[in-house]
Amino acid sequence: MKPGVITVDGPAGAGKSSASRTLARRLGFAHVDTGAMYRAVGVLARERGIAPDDPAALGQLVADLDIELAGDGAQVLVGGRDLAEAIRRPEAGEWASRVSAQGVVRERLVALQRALGRAGDLVMEGRDIGTVVFPDAPVKFYLTADPAARARRRAGELRARGETVDEAALARELAERDRRDAGRAHSPLRAAPDAIVVDTTPLALEAVVDVMERVARERGMGRR
Repeated sequence: MKPGVITVDGPAGAGKSSASRTLARRLGFAHVDTGAMYRAVGVLARERGIAPDDPAALGQLVADLDIELAGDGAQVLVGGRDLAEAIRRPEAGEWASRVSAQGVVRERLVALQRALGRAGDLVMEGRDIGTVVFPDAPVKFYLTADPAARARRRAGELRARGETVDEAALARELAERDRRDAGRAHSPLRAAPDAIVVDTTPLALEAVVDVMERVARERGMGRR
């Protein structure tokens, strides 16, 4: 077995989180959702009245920030406080996208993500993991899906948490987030040149993970 990091990138609603968690479980690897880290920064910035386009204030916020992901993502601890519920609110994704455009935020969180990956045996998901955080990762995936499918999936997740959803408005929000994430100067959302692109639109979760697991094991990764 080769130790290493498997990277999973892609836009919101493409199925990254479910696929990454399931793949990690099958391989016996740890799982890290880097989106939870950016959402935590967005939540804290909003609570403290820090504008998402204020790099100086955001730099102070993240300078000594330690984010601990526990319980396979069930807990997101910052200074002992669990932000897991707060970061799953709809507005948290919008704020995460806006603060993540600031280089000072990305530099700090990339350093934390690389520290998490040093031990290997890890599936890490996000938007720049295969391009920036671990460009030399032995296995890289980029999950995508058509916009309607992504909006439908995200709406289903929110409804499952008891939230009322305007699916058309959600589709517009996802499109705007895609535009912002793909166009930002720091670590734009894109597939790494050597990433395996998986269109999840017509596929059930298990089928997506089957593809990913097969590739990982062909490259010598995963516990037997």
